[in-house]
Amino acid sequence: MQAGELAALGTATCWTVSSLAFESSARRIGSLSLNLARVCLAFVWLTGLALVTRGLPLPTDATAAQWGWLGASGLVGVVLGDLCTFRAYVDIGARRTMVVSTSVPIFTAALAWLFLGEASSLAELAGMLVIVAGVMLAVADRMPGPAAVMPRAPVKGVVLALGGSLGQAGGLLLSKQGMAGYAAVPATQIRMRAGIAGFVVVLAAAGWLGRFREAVRDRAAMGYTAVGALLGPCFGVALSLYAVAHAKAGIAASLMSLSPILIIPLVLARGERVGWAGVLGAALAVGGVAILALA
Repeated sequence: MQAGELAALGTATCWTVSSLAFESSARRIGSLSLNLARVCLAFVWLTGLALVTRGLPLPTDATAAQWGWLGASGLVGVVLGDLCTFRAYVDIGARRTMVVSTSVPIFTAALAWLFLGEASSLAELAGMLVIVAGVMLAVADRMPGPAAVMPRAPVKGVVLALGGSLGQAGGLLLSKQGMAGYAAVPATQIRMRAGIAGFVVVLAAAGWLGRFREAVRDRAAMGYTAVGALLGPCFGVALSLYAVAHAKAGIAASLMSLSPILIIPLVLARGERVGWAGVLGAALAVGGVAILALA
């Protein structure tokens, strides 16, 4: 398995923990306030990381083209995609949102083929399909438990989750274009800056800036958000950009989609049961990873 594919697995690991942290925060302060808070905190984390790793705290060395592609990626993936995804977390819960998110690798591979001419071999396609099937089976296991949340608006939640999936796929492809010859950490900073600008506009249009000021006073929510921002938009997104720059977009997206498999031990720890479908789905997903590793 190559570096880009390993980075995609690292992304899935980061997103596993961050999704639970963000779910807890969203239920306290709402998805709109959460989204602006997390990109702001992520930018702070990334600035420190850039200073340590590059000696340059801000992406002042990026070209105009890189700013354009990565800025667009931030608006599509961070603002549009994540706005839909985090609202879906509130409406139908993190696990059900992840069921719909299994479509991200399919959307990504299809868009990469259409717009980038990036074709996959039969073995790679088989591995991606096995991973998607395993992830879908695992997170569709709906055995009740203390952590289960019944959807309040399932149709709306599913539509929002689909919008999030399309946003993530589009954001990945735009990032791949903008990452040519550029490092992952400053590229992620550009995406987060676009995200901050986009969410400020969204909150202002929704009349939510006053509520955002109240939200940042919620210490528990900000604690969850800070942890989620470090693991998700900071480390997770930086790894995802490295992954799409060094691996085929569809393969990278498939490996990133393993979060619902990795989340199983965590939901078990907080009291949620997992049935045989979850176990079988996890086994299928691992088999899909093995196919990709050997392809």
